[in-house]
Amino acid sequence: MREPEIELLCSQLAAYYVFPDTANEIATVLRTRQSEGAYEVADDEEFAARVTADLQSVNGDKHLRLLYSAEEVKETGEESAWDPVAYKKEAEEDAFGITKIERLKGNIGLLELRLLHDAEIATPAVTAAMTLIAHTEALIIDLRNNVGGDPNTVALICSYLFDEPTHLNDIYNRPEDSTRQFWTLPHVPGPKFGGKKPIYVLTSSRTFSGAEELSYNLQQLERATLIGETTRGGAHPGDRYRVGPHLKSAVPNGRAINPISGTNWEGVGVVPHIAVPADEAFDIAYKKALEA
Repeated sequence: MREPEIELLCSQLAAYYVFPDTANEIATVLRTRQSEGAYEVADDEEFAARVTADLQSVNGDKHLRLLYSAEEVKETGEESAWDPVAYKKEAEEDAFGITKIERLKGNIGLLELRLLHDAEIATPAVTAAMTLIAHTEALIIDLRNNVGGDPNTVALICSYLFDEPTHLNDIYNRPEDSTRQFWTLPHVPGPKFGGKKPIYVLTSSRTFSGAEELSYNLQQLERATLIGETTRGGAHPGDRYRVGPHLKSAVPNGRAINPISGTNWEGVGVVPHIAVPADEAFDIAYKKALEA
């Protein structure tokens, strides 16, 4: 009874997944499991969980998932299941992912980010936050609970942390067979924190995707000290596609390519300079910031 959803998902893998050969391998696994009756469940949430486990069984890509949605996934006539109106409302209610912005004793800046929402709507909030910490003596960026977001927002934040034009990251896109470079912006609103003062980035095993890119960029460019745990390991951005009334796929169609390392953090995570349990990372970073 789940064959139509599995076949639609396999077609999406074939069309969009960043590694075509791996897409074929994954599709074989899904069809085999379907024939074995592994997906014969009426509950969409349980079905999505079972399929996700099999989607990730070939190469461990944590971005590759079948997602259950309590709200109906509307048929829009578009390939993507992205709902910009609902997303904008979600981002606004989330304060654009900015959990905390604070000037700590000793004139140390603290920027805690839960998500890196799309730059198209988050730029004013990010700009306001970066303006508030521009004149602090050191900066702590807390990404321990950040599960990712827009590479354009990563570039926006980085633009406040460098004095010169800086090549941050490249992303290869399979459907377009193109590679886009990401650089710091030539101009940002408000004052910069600048490229000289110390930065400490807090990470955890939950830190994922775009938050990993921000960490990795600053690490490769020797612009920040990373403190905490090795991150989750997801470097393949993508899109979402309708599979059913309450199901949508998350299919990575790209991969990050760092201009310095020539690779990325997929599957291995970003390894911090100072490895400590996540709940100890802030105290160590704050002490180092005060000493600096």
